[in-house]
Amino acid sequence: MTHYQVITSDDVVSRTGAIKLYGPEGFEGMRRAGRLAAEILDALAAHIVPGVTTEEIDQIVYDMTIAGGAVPATLGYRGYTHSCCISLNHVVCHGIPGPKTIKDGDIVNVDVTPLLDGWHGDTNRTYLAGDVPLKARKLVEVTYECMMLGIAQAKPGNHLGDVGHAIQTHAEKHRYGVVRDFCGHGVGRLFHDAPEVVHVGRPGTGPELKPGMFFTIEPMINIGRPDVKVLDDGWTAVTRDRSLSAQFEHSIGITETGCEIFTKSPAGLDIPHLPKG
Repeated sequence: MTHYQVITSDDVVSRTGAIKLYGPEGFEGMRRAGRLAAEILDALAAHIVPGVTTEEIDQIVYDMTIAGGAVPATLGYRGYTHSCCISLNHVVCHGIPGPKTIKDGDIVNVDVTPLLDGWHGDTNRTYLAGDVPLKARKLVEVTYECMMLGIAQAKPGNHLGDVGHAIQTHAEKHRYGVVRDFCGHGVGRLFHDAPEVVHVGRPGTGPELKPGMFFTIEPMINIGRPDVKVLDDGWTAVTRDRSLSAQFEHSIGITETGCEIFTKSPAGLDIPHLPKG
């Protein structure tokens, strides 16, 4: 049975397994945190080019987060020592920034979460570096479509299974694999909270969506099979068959009539470097 918990401004929030339902103050807090997160990703579009290292991108994320009055939620999270995750090509998620240079033709996912005034703005986008092959550009485009089709199902009375089903159907229509090992999650005062948002599913199954629920939708879509493995560093997840993987993520809140996307790009760059042709 699914448990829901109405959160007021005075409540101390902790992980209880209950799905939190936030009020107007929560929506306003998430709008601010989400906008900062989106502005950071907007700014990165000009920097994710061949020849730049992933640690240089991480430094930009850190500087912009601090300048925005926030702190990177990933910095120190379970021992993680960077301000974002950067995943290239066959890396599915949680790639660690370092001296690796972005090359022409790479697809580059950057995942940021500024923590602003107690609220987490969690979002990511996949960028195209230089002249990216058509097959990779198509994967990125379809992955974005998967996320948006999932978001279209995020409204009161629907269930999380409706969200997952929309994503899975669109991905598998293109013969892509949907990663099962990682999923979206509740967000808000806590970085990761209930519910788990799986990107596959059957309509009408899973927790019912109710106004005040905040969570991420962040499908990871592979050109090949959905299977992944985590490398020895304990963080970096890669496709087992070395096929390309792309991801997009928004943080959303369920409203009385649908949902609000907190992390939408103010500059219209939700798909960075729009695919050519």
